[in-house]
Amino acid sequence: MAAVTGSNVVALKPAARFADPTDRKFVQIRQWSPISGGFGSVQARLCIGLQCQSKRSFASPGVKAQVATVEQASIEAAQNVEAPVAIVTGASRGIGKAVALALGKAGCKVLVNYARSSKEAEEVSKEIESYGGQAVTFGGDVSKEADVEGMIKTAVDTWGTVDILINNAGITRDTLLMRMKKSQWQEVIDLNLTGVFLCTQAAAKIMMKKKKGKIINIASVVGLVGNIGQANYSAAKAGVIGLTKTVAREYASRNINVNAVAPGFIASDMTAKLGEDLEKRILETIPLGRYGQPEEVAGLVEFLAINPASNYITGQVFTIDGGMVM
Repeated sequence: MAAVTGSNVVALKPAARFADPTDRKFVQIRQWSPISGGFGSVQARLCIGLQCQSKRSFASPGVKAQVATVEQASIEAAQNVEAPVAIVTGASRGIGKAVALALGKAGCKVLVNYARSSKEAEEVSKEIESYGGQAVTFGGDVSKEADVEGMIKTAVDTWGTVDILINNAGITRDTLLMRMKKSQWQEVIDLNLTGVFLCTQAAAKIMMKKKKGKIINIASVVGLVGNIGQANYSAAKAGVIGLTKTVAREYASRNINVNAVAPGFIASDMTAKLGEDLEKRILETIPLGRYGQPEEVAGLVEFLAINPASNYITGQVFTIDGGMVM
């Protein structure tokens, strides 16, 4: 995303919708499908009232028993299927927080990674649990190989696998190139690009064995068009885009989808502190005339991560920027 953006969130649909007791319809149970790689539904018919009974009165007791057994088995199967396990890096605030909450509401088991904001990460975890979901926090620097290995191990030890990886962690160290110190350059490259490499490599090892997985990298529109004062950040995000396309090609045969989301200006604590004049100039560059919301980015990420309609999408970069880049 651009320099003044933060991380992201998503509104989720309830895991199950039950019919009104007076309505002879269907119960729709949303479940993770190990075949489609997304959420599907199992329908169990509710027989209520005389009308349903009269329709079944023509069936023999043996047939009735078989139907009841099949229906019960379908319901139990839907309830027992394991929910997908998702790792979200940099998930204590901003876009990362929004994504973690969205996936948690959707039924995923979520590892909430953070570097320093342990209190905020715990709050995200508790919010996911308040929805009836499962979450665990992990403090670690994704630019360090040992921390990444520990993070993956925590997810596997807790839930047995990794199905989804959201590479969101990132920092900015903005200044003009002529004033940029090597340390400012390297710090951004290490976390924003090398961190994505390390996490992807580690998670893909698990996904390859299952021949299934979703990897979504949070890039930025500045990785596509550049931005004054962000040579380090732009280079890192452009690298993430190139990495996304290459990894998508390498792992396509293993049924692992790899895509990138490139946000523009997303509302955050930083945008709230901008002066009126600077904000006006920024908004003039956005055709929709407003900042994006973390929840909007999270909605796109959620679609790519768990919606079966995304299963044929890989190696793509999705800009979500109010029309800045078109």
